[in-house]
Amino acid sequence: MNRILTRDPHYYRDLLHLSIPVALQNLITFLVSFADNLMVNALGDAAVSGVYMGSQIQVLLQMFISGIGGAVIIIGAQYWGRHDTRNIRRIASIGLRFAFVVGALLTLVCLVAAEPIIRIFTDDPTVIPSGAVYLRYMCVSFVFFCITQVLLASMRCVETANIGMYISALSLLVNVGLNYVLIFGKLGMPALGVRGAAIATVISRIVETLAAGWYVLRVDRKLGYRLSDVRHVDAALQRDFIRYGTPLVLGEIVWSVNMMANSMILGRYGAAVVTAASVANNMNTLAYVAINGLATAVGIITGKTIGAGRTDLMREYARTTQVIFLGLGVVIGGIVSLIAAPFVSLYGGISAEASAQSLLFVRVQSVTLIGTCYQMPCLFGLVKSGGDISFVFKNDTIFVFLVVLPSAILASYLGAAPWIVFACLKCDQILKCFVAVVKVNKYNWMKNLMRTGAEASA
Repeated sequence: MNRILTRDPHYYRDLLHLSIPVALQNLITFLVSFADNLMVNALGDAAVSGVYMGSQIQVLLQMFISGIGGAVIIIGAQYWGRHDTRNIRRIASIGLRFAFVVGALLTLVCLVAAEPIIRIFTDDPTVIPSGAVYLRYMCVSFVFFCITQVLLASMRCVETANIGMYISALSLLVNVGLNYVLIFGKLGMPALGVRGAAIATVISRIVETLAAGWYVLRVDRKLGYRLSDVRHVDAALQRDFIRYGTPLVLGEIVWSVNMMANSMILGRYGAAVVTAASVANNMNTLAYVAINGLATAVGIITGKTIGAGRTDLMREYARTTQVIFLGLGVVIGGIVSLIAAPFVSLYGGISAEASAQSLLFVRVQSVTLIGTCYQMPCLFGLVKSGGDISFVFKNDTIFVFLVVLPSAILASYLGAAPWIVFACLKCDQILKCFVAVVKVNKYNWMKNLMRTGAEASA
């Protein structure tokens, strides 16, 4: 019998057990950046826009590392299905090496060319100086951020999700406290403004890395990771990581290009619209962290179930996932619509024009988030984590370059209102739902990514 909702209590227990700490960790990680944005709000539109533009490179890095961390989780979760911790440690080590290289290279680029990078996003002379200053200081945090994210991904593989939440909470406390001191010049410190916000972010990221390293190396007993594991190179698993991780990273690069193009398109409308995009992005992220936490939980459940060979049970879980997240999307969309005005009012320091545009942008998101809440757990939590990684990459690429960006560029060229251009930039969140419902219910995405027998123990 094909039940719409599974009666297996383990599904619901694992969904809550994994999603809540991951969602809270994502929320707290976002709040570290949000604290910069909100506290800099007192300095005016140019400062808010500068921090937003400077943060776009952090967004690019975050998506790139999400690809590396995603490979660790997707491959590692399947090995966890058969409790093969040795190969999970090897996968995590591969991820750490790649993450370090990415973080170091991007740091060097930003140190050398901070201002030219900001000019890619905007030509507003009031925004460029503050954006360049923020990026030049904040980029020092990139390597620490990369290492932390892969360490926490390795913990998620073995269903230890709580530690990420606690570490992110510590980072938030450090960031907010230092923001107050460094941005506004408290406790005898000089008022550093945007530069102070960036320095606070760097210090909070260093604290994150130290805390994550201490837990993984000294406290955790499930994975048993040691520094010596970083030196071990498993050629076969590295080939697997590159094979399955490449579509993930490419998919994140495509999405990063999309986000940067979003900033460039909206940046041509001036500081007020850029500020509105920053405000709307913060609201979107608040909703997204909950959706992402749930999608991550679905992905871990999917990998573990397929790794254990329970494809029959996975079909039941897939049907349940679709029903739950469609309903949740309607609820989240309604909540965002209701709190749109109070949320925008938090930004009392922005101009009246920026405030009005922000409200319109958030209203658009209250609709598109319904689609996000359905298609993301389906395409990322089920299809991608189930092993059909290349499908999601191809799907994203088609939507970004053939639908989203062309429609937004055309709307901008025709002189459409900013909120219409913004709606074009978000339209894929609804359109992907039609792809998701067809793909998921074909059940051809369940693939075993593990090595077996001698291959896995070589």
